[in-house]
Amino acid sequence: MAHIMGFGGYTPERIVTNDDWAQLVDTTDEWITQRTGIKRRRVAADDESTMTMAVAAAESVLEDSGLVPDDIDEIILATDTPEMMTPDTSALVQHQLGCRNIPTYDLAGSGCAGFVQAVDVARSRIAVDPKKVLVIGVELISRMISPKDRNTAVLFGDAAGAVIMGPEPARAEVLNVVSGTDGGNAEILTLAAGGTRNPFNEVTLANGDYNRLVMDGRKVFVEAVRRMSEASVEVLRRIGKSVSDVALVIPHQANLRIIEAVRKRMGLDEDKFFVNIQEYGNTGSATVPLAMWEAVNNDRIQKGDLVVLTAFGAGFHWAAAAVQF
Repeated sequence: MAHIMGFGGYTPERIVTNDDWAQLVDTTDEWITQRTGIKRRRVAADDESTMTMAVAAAESVLEDSGLVPDDIDEIILATDTPEMMTPDTSALVQHQLGCRNIPTYDLAGSGCAGFVQAVDVARSRIAVDPKKVLVIGVELISRMISPKDRNTAVLFGDAAGAVIMGPEPARAEVLNVVSGTDGGNAEILTLAAGGTRNPFNEVTLANGDYNRLVMDGRKVFVEAVRRMSEASVEVLRRIGKSVSDVALVIPHQANLRIIEAVRKRMGLDEDKFFVNIQEYGNTGSATVPLAMWEAVNNDRIQKGDLVVLTAFGAGFHWAAAAVQF
């Protein structure tokens, strides 16, 4: 069995409001709020990076768990905005935290579904070799997208969230995880420049391809709603539960319209969904662990509660986890 021993998170101090964005691009607070539900988002300071935010979230969860870096046996870090191309960000986090020479690796490219997928990987690692695994979701998206594109730039914020998982009974148990991929829909959400197909060069820079996030909003909406709701119902079916047994759903915070559509499709009341997109925007792989951390700290989750985590992202990937507190 895989259990969650503690929860942690980190958000930068700088707050960027919709009115702030309205000074930079052709948009308004009303336009952003109506289409996304976002009012504010956090943006990393100049001296912050993906690694520093991940370390801050890791230190937060270590404190919450009553553990020290030497207690960690493995690190899995989900991000699409790495510190650098190589080595992976998890290696830098391991060193900065002062952990032993443990195995670490990044789970990259799966977009906002990365953290829930990483929880599934950690669950399998613990089943094979009982250990304590630090799982981090972190994104510094503000430096990776074009600030001139109002359709994408206003959506995102920077943050990190983390849990520590282990084999012994603790604060919550990961009962089951469902995940899937449809590579045929890869083109609906992609940042194609920078790989071997379209390397960084003078042409990429001149065309602005290096930070052009391509997103087919209509298709993403349809896929996200279907995949998150179906995965949530399926993970409940696997543990012999139904939607009526769920105390709280913590969805990926991409867009309030998507969250509302998933909620209605699952037939749940508003109070059964945890939403903080208005404060942080879309923080990619960090949204689910950050929201779970907030939900725990705000007493939205009680002992005995069955909680569903559900997310989708580029790939097109999706995942849902059933967690018993």
